[in-house]
Amino acid sequence: MCASKKDFTNLIQVTTHFSDKKVCREYLSSIRWQGTVNCPFCASERCNLLKGKNVRYKCYGCRKTFSETKGTIFENSPISLQKWFVAIWLNTSHKKGISSIQLSKDIGVTQKTAWFMLQRIRKAMETNNFNKPMVTEVEADETYIGGKNKNRHANKKVNNAQGRSTKDKTAVIGLVERNGRVTAKKVSKTDAKTIKKFVNANVSKDAVLYTDEYRSYNGLGKEYDLQRVNHGSGLYVIGDAHTNTIEGFWSLLKRGIIGIYHSVSTKHLDRYIDEFEYRYNTKDLTEASRFENLISLVGGKRITYKELTS
Repeated sequence: MCASKKDFTNLIQVTTHFSDKKVCREYLSSIRWQGTVNCPFCASERCNLLKGKNVRYKCYGCRKTFSETKGTIFENSPISLQKWFVAIWLNTSHKKGISSIQLSKDIGVTQKTAWFMLQRIRKAMETNNFNKPMVTEVEADETYIGGKNKNRHANKKVNNAQGRSTKDKTAVIGLVERNGRVTAKKVSKTDAKTIKKFVNANVSKDAVLYTDEYRSYNGLGKEYDLQRVNHGSGLYVIGDAHTNTIEGFWSLLKRGIIGIYHSVSTKHLDRYIDEFEYRYNTKDLTEASRFENLISLVGGKRITYKELTS
């Protein structure tokens, strides 16, 4: 039997416990199937373990054979499950993540392989499982990811790119429920229509909504109890009205991108947002519980290198 998640408190324990291939496979099977094997092709429970050197199962519903990695982020990967588990532990336990360069050194793979592994892990971190309406006090805000004009060389400066311009930055909108979860996504623009659609999809009409003075939030007052602060006038807190919680998340996201990843392409930005969302939304879990939770999410999240780079 595999050790309980409570047995893992540090990286040494993780690497020691998962040093055996059989233990890794048994752990993945126990977390993924919870004692009842389900066929990844047809979801049938009529599955039996086949005899042989390699662990394989056969489904008597669709007659196909499979292993515990079929349909997961580990499928067809030449990288051992031990290295995968170490990569997941490092990524979920480090508050601001880990770069592909550092991961490649830590587990002994190429930087290209480490990048691909981290992108697959981020795929498993997609927070659709958290997407329930926010119903209490919710803060809404937008931010912009990208370099600052003042830090650019003279011949690389972008004209009229200050403020909320998206000429040289990528816009991200987000919501956080106080004492609850956060959700965010990149957008092409932060106009009233885009923001309204995002808020309506994630926030109950019974919630109290807190925003700053940005005009794109104006129309939300017709649907929500909207309370605002005017940052332009130097007002950041008026009673319960403030956006400090979501701004704290933006700070964590930006520090992670600047300090760990240094640069993130617009194409892959949503995956990095998913990563920071996941860690924020599981912040009340222990590192071991967060690790096990992510292992439970690897099914149905497979993505190929071609899909990532196309």
